[in-house]
Amino acid sequence: DGKLLSDDVTHYVVPDCKIVQDYLEILEFPELKGIIFMQTACQAVQHQKGRRQYNKLRNLVKDTRHDCIVFANEFHQHSYLPRKKGESTEKWQTRSIYNAAVWYYNHCLGQMPVVMVTEDEDAIKQYGNETEGVFVISFKNYLDNFWPDLKAAHELFDSILQARRERESESQENNGKEYPEYLPVEVLEAGIKSGRYIQGTLNVNKHRAQLEAFVRLQGFSSKETELQSDILIYGGRARNRAIHGDVVVVELLPLHEWKGRTVALCENELEDKAPADTTGDPMPTGKVVGIIQKNRRDYVVNAQKILVTPWDYRIPKIRISTHQAEALQEYRVVVRIDSWESTSVYPNGHFVRVLGKIGDLEGEIAAILVENSICVAPFSEIQMSEMPVSSSKNPWKVDPEEEKKRLDLRDTHLIFSIDPKGCEDVDDALSVRTLPNGNLELGVHIADVTHFVAANSYTDVEAKARATTYYLADRRYDMLPSVLSADVCSLLSGVDRYAVSVLWEVERESYEMLSVCYNKTIIRSAYKLVYEAAQGLLDGDTSVVGDIPELKNLDERTRQKKLAELVWAISKLTDIARHVRAKRDSCGALELEGIEIRVQLDDKNNIDDLIPKQPLEVHETVAECMILANHWVAKKIAEDFPHQALLRQHPPPRQEFFTELRECASAKGFSIDTRSNKALAESLDKANDPSDPIVNKLLRSMATHAMSNALYFSTGSCPVEEFHHYGLALEKYTHFTSPIRRYADILVHRLLMAATLKETKGDVKDYVFSNKDLQELCRHINNRNRAAQRAQKQSTELFQCMYFKDKSPESDERCVADGVIYSIRTNGVLVFVPRYGIKGAAYMKNKEGLVIACQGDRSCEWKPGSLNRSQNKITSTTSTGESVTLSLFDHVTVKILVQTSRCHADTIKLEIIRNAPYQTSDTNVSQKNFDVVKSDLVKEVSQSAEAQRAQEKAGVEVMDEDYEEYCQTKGASLYQILEEIRDLALLDVSAD
Repeated sequence: DGKLLSDDVTHYVVPDCKIVQDYLEILEFPELKGIIFMQTACQAVQHQKGRRQYNKLRNLVKDTRHDCIVFANEFHQHSYLPRKKGESTEKWQTRSIYNAAVWYYNHCLGQMPVVMVTEDEDAIKQYGNETEGVFVISFKNYLDNFWPDLKAAHELFDSILQARRERESESQENNGKEYPEYLPVEVLEAGIKSGRYIQGTLNVNKHRAQLEAFVRLQGFSSKETELQSDILIYGGRARNRAIHGDVVVVELLPLHEWKGRTVALCENELEDKAPADTTGDPMPTGKVVGIIQKNRRDYVVNAQKILVTPWDYRIPKIRISTHQAEALQEYRVVVRIDSWESTSVYPNGHFVRVLGKIGDLEGEIAAILVENSICVAPFSEIQMSEMPVSSSKNPWKVDPEEEKKRLDLRDTHLIFSIDPKGCEDVDDALSVRTLPNGNLELGVHIADVTHFVAANSYTDVEAKARATTYYLADRRYDMLPSVLSADVCSLLSGVDRYAVSVLWEVERESYEMLSVCYNKTIIRSAYKLVYEAAQGLLDGDTSVVGDIPELKNLDERTRQKKLAELVWAISKLTDIARHVRAKRDSCGALELEGIEIRVQLDDKNNIDDLIPKQPLEVHETVAECMILANHWVAKKIAEDFPHQALLRQHPPPRQEFFTELRECASAKGFSIDTRSNKALAESLDKANDPSDPIVNKLLRSMATHAMSNALYFSTGSCPVEEFHHYGLALEKYTHFTSPIRRYADILVHRLLMAATLKETKGDVKDYVFSNKDLQELCRHINNRNRAAQRAQKQSTELFQCMYFKDKSPESDERCVADGVIYSIRTNGVLVFVPRYGIKGAAYMKNKEGLVIACQGDRSCEWKPGSLNRSQNKITSTTSTGESVTLSLFDHVTVKILVQTSRCHADTIKLEIIRNAPYQTSDTNVSQKNFDVVKSDLVKEVSQSAEAQRAQEKAGVEVMDEDYEEYCQTKGASLYQILEEIRDLALLDVSAD
């Protein structure tokens, strides 16, 4: 049970403790096969390198793509060695590992040589020739002799070795201490229990990384102070070598030393979900006295001699040793932090690999992937060998044996899908019909992905590791091979497909749900409708019939009959959806603001136009049906597996996060009640300014940012009262409707099938995890989802910056737009630009100390003066007495600039050029230009990147291998991804 070593290798390799601790990255290379990790070495990593490094080792061993195993040598009678009196731990560990290697060689009857690699020169001399067939050599000799062509491993080895020597040399030379030492672990643990110290996660303010960090308590609180807010860590010395993401122990400073959070705008200011204290009032302030768990991961940096600057503002500069400093100056490179000595101003690390040139599109995309720990390679041959065969000449067909096990709906149900134009991966379909007793039957049919992705198969392991499909601005990285997502599992019209169907009996007049059943089915979709055609039929517009290919080539009588059936079905579905939505609204379901764009493509799938999506009722109809299915499946699996079901919870937000929302609404005379989801929903509905629709959109956007994140969880990990979904106003909720792009949905499908098997006394062990394992898997999926969201946001910002970077703000009208003020700071305002969906900072006081002043035509210029900020407005007064006041929700004309950075990501910067709304001669022309601008953005950035690669062809050829790793599937446009998200039925997620 579990992994086995390959028998097609020339030898097995056994690394000792130091090799596993220091060179684990090299052992992760897939080319290195037949690795035996001894229990002794694994325990040394756990005790000396911390949980993160140990988990990295565990994941490596679990991963079926890597040929390595763990041998429990200390639990084996013939390989265990007791420690001798006076023997050092290191010597005993080396002796134990060598003894286990000898046992392994004899266990294999001497047919497979065993190579033990170590850096202990004494061990090499002592054991090198002791046993025939067991070789003890240094790791460098091993790489030189067995893997001479593996250049990346050799370079990484040299980098790690040089970094270690540099640290040892510096430690000997520098006797002074830059930082206080950490307190012993036992002192920290006792202090946390007594309430003297507080434990939490360090979050560095990305806009003030040198000064401000906050410790999120995560449920820990001091018994004495009963803190309700986060703790401010002010300054680098108080942070004491802790890095963003570390789990730290904090000691509170005396009350008179508490400081307030900075409220001024700064470089790269954007809207972030920071602690609620934005008033500048003193808040709990402390200092780091110890670190419980290090946040060890790779960082993208800009190479510059020995000190490298991380791409992420929150990470301090890192000292590395490399012979390639000059050659790497223009590249983004990956660096790993090794340690931070108390004698050093900077942490120490080592160079890992090159990503690409600074400013190059592929290099910047690779940086985003690394920063979010996204590692996706093309699907392997062994994974593709598990896929069903399907081609245009030999399309996939239903298996006769499987047909007997499924409910056949092909001839009894009118099933159809409603998706955006051009959608290929259709994973959901709908049906409604009248039953013999006069009631209705509503059906939601979801592609049966789990039939083709068996539990613990190679494809399943890869899908579990990815957890989701990653959508970037110009490409996507699929969770599953396209033969499933775009073909065999796509519920296209006129072809037989496997599905998992949820069927409700619905009362014909009240639309109340009377009963429900869950079945594995075979369906044949009759129509593949687009949203606009479905809405046209709902509105009685018969001109859209020409857009329905399934109704073409039919005689008039047959066409009219089928059309009448389809119109009735869409109308009934809409009526049922209205009833379901009204029921949720009465419980407090929220409708929050989101930006949605419809992409218009030409015949070659190139972007032709970009039109803001018009809200259609059929969007709500499809969304409500998906939410309904998710809700009922959640109830079913939670009922059958009360401690092992995967659900999705959305906890109520912290009230302090609503402070800015309430203040902004009061500026317009609105009152926002945030005591419950129902009260919030009703307040937002009333907060509507007929003269300025953008006000309600911004208020809903602020409410969205105040929300807690919805998370997957195991039902055995928290009490039932915490299952509630705040945003959707449902007691139980899960994700079931998109198994093509979400691994959580695959798990839910298996749980649902296990529940149906349970009713028939079937074996469910292959479908159900223990509560502990499921909760660990939920944490992994939640982390991957957050990474996917960050990567998508960062890649969109990258394209925006690359588009505006070469534009002249003085002459190009596309760099000037209307902006709406949505937040006031001490030295400026935060502005939303509806035309591009951009949010950014606009300073009212520049670095020279000049403030904004308005001329007669309301255009702005810089003059000496001062600023005065109040709750809802900010006033700029010049030294000559002229003043200008900007209030919340004022419209101003802004100029869009790009703030470039060699070391970090470029950012959009806004400059107020006129204290009045942006005026154009013709609104229609403005809207047309809006669409063309976004279309041009995609084309220009892509063409510019291609031209640059053509000019630097020689340089690109060097980097091709790195690019290959990241370019799995590449789309034609920036915004095509938004259409794909709609294709995959993300409406229920936007509700989250």
